[in-house]
Amino acid sequence: MVRSAERPASRRKVVERYTWLERVTHLVHLISMFVLLITGFKIYAGWDFMSFEAARTWHMIAVPFFLVANWLLVPYNIFSCKGEKCSIRDRIGHFKESYIFGRDDAERLIDTIKNFFGKGRYPAYTIYDERSERYITKLHPAMKILLVFESLAIFLVAVTGIVLYSLTWAPFGIPISEWILSVAWYFASLINVNGLALLRFLHLLAAYWFVLELIIHVGIIEFDPNAWKYHKAIFWSGKEDLSDRHFVKVIEEDEQKGVAGEH
Repeated sequence: MVRSAERPASRRKVVERYTWLERVTHLVHLISMFVLLITGFKIYAGWDFMSFEAARTWHMIAVPFFLVANWLLVPYNIFSCKGEKCSIRDRIGHFKESYIFGRDDAERLIDTIKNFFGKGRYPAYTIYDERSERYITKLHPAMKILLVFESLAIFLVAVTGIVLYSLTWAPFGIPISEWILSVAWYFASLINVNGLALLRFLHLLAAYWFVLELIIHVGIIEFDPNAWKYHKAIFWSGKEDLSDRHFVKVIEEDEQKGVAGEH
């Protein structure tokens, strides 16, 4: 049994929602993504606010920051831990619980859609376990779906970007660009298009996906005064007051003991 997300808390309880490294990771991801999008569209569309050479330079500077944030820091933040529950099984369980879309997420997403049409209250998508002092999940259920496509977009933009950067890129003599082009030409031949054109299309498609995701993530999901506390947490404090029960459900220790006693 858990308390309703709308029931006021009897006391103030402030917990750490994001570590300093998670906040840094988010900021690096955000800034590098904006630089990549702005300079990338300048290169593609020929906007006049800077030269092609400057845009390409800033584009390439942002690439390692973007990839390090997403391929090194994000996995580290997800699987690192403190305390007793640091086994591989616990970390995999935490990953599935926190980031993989499941049945509970589907129910919350359905309730979210119902709320949009005036049927019921907006469900909690932040769930905190008071007994174990950890978040079960922090993500809106829609974000768990978006993360799958974001991961694919990051992979596409990185792989296609290698060839667009250099057709002959071969670090340590490994012909990576040639391998990517070979795969691209194989699939391009199936639909009768140019292999390099296919890579350019996929690169641009990934860029447009990031724009769409940004609109959904900030413009729709979090464009709500009650959600601004999460912006403050991710950009500055890292803390969350669980007594503010907007979008929050707390599994409280005294309730868990009560349920255990009934058995």
